[in-house]
Amino acid sequence: MTISNPGQTPQRERVSPAVLVLEDGRAFRGRAYGAVGETFGEAVFSTGMTGYQETLTDPSYHRQVVVMTAPHVGNTGVNDEDAESQRIWVSGYVVRDPARTPSNWRSRRTLDDELERQGVVGISGVDTRALTRHLRERGAMRVGIFSGEALADDATLLARVRQAPEMAGADLSAEVATKETYVVPAIGEKKYTVAAVDLGIKGMTPHRMAERGIEVHVLPATATLDEIYATAPDGVFFSNGPGDPSTADHPVALMRGVLERSTPLFGICFGNQILGRALGFGTYKLKYGHRGINQPVQDRTTGKVEVTAHNHGFAVDAPLDDVSDTAFGRAEVSHVCLNDQVVEGLQLLDRPAFSVQYHPEAAAGPHDAAYLFDRFVTLMEGQRA
Repeated sequence: MTISNPGQTPQRERVSPAVLVLEDGRAFRGRAYGAVGETFGEAVFSTGMTGYQETLTDPSYHRQVVVMTAPHVGNTGVNDEDAESQRIWVSGYVVRDPARTPSNWRSRRTLDDELERQGVVGISGVDTRALTRHLRERGAMRVGIFSGEALADDATLLARVRQAPEMAGADLSAEVATKETYVVPAIGEKKYTVAAVDLGIKGMTPHRMAERGIEVHVLPATATLDEIYATAPDGVFFSNGPGDPSTADHPVALMRGVLERSTPLFGICFGNQILGRALGFGTYKLKYGHRGINQPVQDRTTGKVEVTAHNHGFAVDAPLDDVSDTAFGRAEVSHVCLNDQVVEGLQLLDRPAFSVQYHPEAAAGPHDAAYLFDRFVTLMEGQRA
């Protein structure tokens, strides 16, 4: 049983009106939630029923307005342990029924207060089921949330939404990545060194590697090949991140340099799309993407089906059932989404490199995919031997 933090104030009852306006003209009215003002981004929905704090602080959500499909949000408040980065990255937040009083022994603040403290404009009281169905039918699109002095007539607000930048063509990874290299030490005995290229990395990812005796050097998205190899890595990791992979020319060139040296390589999410491009495959924008902690994926190398955590609006265009010849040897699709047959993983057959489109660090989410970090360790063991 959970109990409220006795020193914590209940969620405020908001009566200030707010409106959400989609770029196709549909509007949803509700109440201000979090900061009051205006915000713009790409409207996407997340199907997770838990883990909202990890979602909010995931850098992959940069410049996106997240609609929560779960109707009741904020139950466990906000704590000081579960954030995946130093700040909230979502551009806006949409919930149906915010919790009035958080109830969890780790809670320190209400979600409403945390959104307001970080200047994140949101809206509550919205029919998020209808909004999600609209996005499924029409696709992810630009959106604005307006409250307080930002409110105006619908035509004016729609014009402002349509002036906002689109996600297609957006180069965002350097905006969320670390500016300076930092080291996450191995937990216990150090066995390996990994250079992790930060394209929007979540805090739990280097922690999962550290649990396996890996010292992780997290490098900026702008790192050079010389800076990667200055760490004397046993392996190289490319992280998740926001934006359109078709703009990520520097990370693609960086990855090709790693592949040429046959250093064990592991990429997740944006890193999977980077590997796809490095191998000569194209990428494309999904209609509404995969976001949530309940996506079924099959590992074709084992036949196992795992429930996985996703956050991606782009995918790799690679043949599902054929082995492809690339500049770095043979490549194949290793994982596939069972909902829509989207490519969820790639692996090289002649070099030690693989990637997945989802989040094996499971923050938040199921732990079905934790074996992928062990698979990375196995590649480094083989290379060392």
